Amino acid sequence: MSLYQEAAPRTAPAATRTARTVAGELLDRTLGAPAEHPRRDVGGAGPVGIDAGDERAVQAACGVMHVHGRATGAPAPLAADYVSTVTGVLAAQGATAALLARRRGGPPLRTRTSLAQGALLTVTQYLAAATAHETAEAGGPDGTGLATLTTADAVRVEIETLDPAAWAGFWQRLGVPPRTAGRGWQPFQTRFGTAVCPLPPELRAAVRTHPLEAVRAAGAAHGVSVAAIGEGTTAPPGLAPWTLAPAPLSTDPCPPLPAVTDADALPLAGLRVVESARRVQGPVAGHVLRLLGAEVVRVEPPGGDPLRGLPPVAGGCSVRFSALNHGKSVHEADLTTRQGRDAVRELVSRADVFLHNWAPGKAEALRLDADDLHAVNPRLVYASASGFGTALGPVPPIGTDYLAQVHGGLAAALRPAGEPPAPSLMTVTDVLGGLVLAQAALAGLLARQETGRGCRAASSLLSAAALVPRPPRRVALSALDRPLPTADGLLYLGAEARALPREVARTVGATGTAPVGERLRTRTTDAWLAELREAGLPSVAVRTDLAALAADPAFARAVLPPDDRLPYARPAAPWEFTEETR
Repeated sequence: MSLYQEAAPRTAPAATRTARTVAGELLDRTLGAPAEHPRRDVGGAGPVGIDAGDERAVQAACGVMHVHGRATGAPAPLAADYVSTVTGVLAAQGATAALLARRRGGPPLRTRTSLAQGALLTVTQYLAAATAHETAEAGGPDGTGLATLTTADAVRVEIETLDPAAWAGFWQRLGVPPRTAGRGWQPFQTRFGTAVCPLPPELRAAVRTHPLEAVRAAGAAHGVSVAAIGEGTTAPPGLAPWTLAPAPLSTDPCPPLPAVTDADALPLAGLRVVESARRVQGPVAGHVLRLLGAEVVRVEPPGGDPLRGLPPVAGGCSVRFSALNHGKSVHEADLTTRQGRDAVRELVSRADVFLHNWAPGKAEALRLDADDLHAVNPRLVYASASGFGTALGPVPPIGTDYLAQVHGGLAAALRPAGEPPAPSLMTVTDVLGGLVLAQAALAGLLARQETGRGCRAASSLLSAAALVPRPPRRVALSALDRPLPTADGLLYLGAEARALPREVARTVGATGTAPVGERLRTRTTDAWLAELREAGLPSVAVRTDLAALAADPAFARAVLPPDDRLPYARPAAPWEFTEETR
C-alpha cells in the first residue's frame, strides 16, 4: 500500500471530511463564494495499516504524537483535528496554485495531497534535527519539559519574551537570582525548535509563591507577556483566515503574470517572492511558495540570520533553520539604514510577492509598509503575518505560537479532558499560520491576475488557530484512545478498532483480570499489528524515532533522505500535480 494510494470509494472518514471542509472554505474565500473549485483530492493512504482518514493514527505513524509528547515524556495525541486542518490548507494551496497556472496559460491541473503528507510537513524541523549528526535533547518523563507555570492561586500561565534583559528583570522581580534565571533562558528560547522546555525548578517554585496579579505585574514592568490558560476551547469569534485589500489605483499598467510555457513546470514557476521573516511562521510561507515553484529571496541582516547557528548544525548551518529555508537565495541588508531599506525596495520592484512577519509597527517605522512598497511596485502582493492582528486590541501580547494557542483556545482543545490545559510545544500555530499566510499570498496573486492590481494580504497566528475545528468542551479520551505499550514499543489502535473495544479485547485475549494494556505488553508491536489487522482491526506502530522515517519503505516517496547537499531528511513537496484529462 503506497502513501499515495487512492482512497476506497466509500463515505469519507471524519478526518478527510474535515480536511475537505477546510479546503472548501478557504477556496470559497479565495475565489469568492459560491465558486466552482478546481479539482483537488484529499485522499491516499498512509503507510501500511493506516486509514487515510484517521487523524490520530496518522499523528501516531508520522511522528506528531512523538513531538507533541516530548515535553511530558511520552507520545500523546493532539485531541483536536490539527493534521486534518493542515491538510485542508495544503489542498486549498494546491488547487489555487493549479488555477493560477491555468490562468497563466498552463494546462488544467489536478492536485492531490493526504493527511500523511500534512502530518509530515508539520514535523519538518524536528525531522531535520533527528536525522542530522547532532540530536535534540528530549524532555524527561516527569513533565518538567513544559513551559507552563502555576501561580500561588493555582492559575496556569504561559509567559513570553524575546528579550533576555526582560527575562532577567521579570525573574529578579519574582525573587530569582540572575544566575538561576540565566540558566532558564536558553531552554525557554529554543523550545520552539526542541518541543521541550526544561526550566530550572527554582523558576517554577518562584511563580508558585506569587499570585496571578503579582506575576502579571512583574510581566508588565519588564515587557513580558503573561497569559492565564483557561478551560475554554473556542477561538475569538469573527476571525477571517486572512484579509485582502487592493493596492491604490496606479497610472502604470500592471502586466499579467508571466505565462507558463513549460508543461512540466511547477505552478508558480517564473514568480518571485521576497521574504523578510524569522523563526517559523514567515519562513514556512516562503518555503511553501518555493515548493510550488516560486523563486524566493530571503532578506537577512548582515552576517545572516542568527538562527543559522541554532543547534544541531550540519554543513555549517542549523538544520532546523535550513529545513525551512533551503533553496532560497539570500540578500543581506541592514534595515536600520537607508541603504538597507533601499536594497529591499530594489528587490521588491522586481518581485511578485513580499512577505514578512515583523512585529507590529515595524513596517511603518521602517517605511516599508504596503503603501510604501506599492509606490515602488503597484502590482506587488504585500503579504504580512502577525501574532494577533487587531483581535486583541491596539497593544496585543507578544505574537508567538504559544500565546496564540492560549488566546485561540488551542491550549485547552489540543489536550484531552482530565489533563491540565497547556500549549503544545510543537509549533502548531506557527506552521499553520505560515500555511495560511502562503494561501493569502496565493489568493492575492490570483486576484491580481484577474484585476490587474496588487494588494495587501494580512493573516495572523490567531486567525490560523481559529481554523482548527473543536467542540465547545474538551474531548475525553479513553485508555484505548492513547498509545498502548507493547513488549518492544507502542501501538495505536485505528479508528475502527477504537470503536470496537470488545472486539479488541477478544482479539488480544484480554479478560476481566487481564485488561487490553496488560495483554499487549506480552508480545511485540509487529506481532500484535499482524493479529489485529487479520481480525479487521487496523492499528499502527507509534513513531518514536523520527530518524527511522527516512529509512522506512512506506515513506520512500514522502520523505527525502539526507544527501551531500542537505545532510538531513525532509518531507517531499506535499502535492502531486497531474494534467487534467476529460
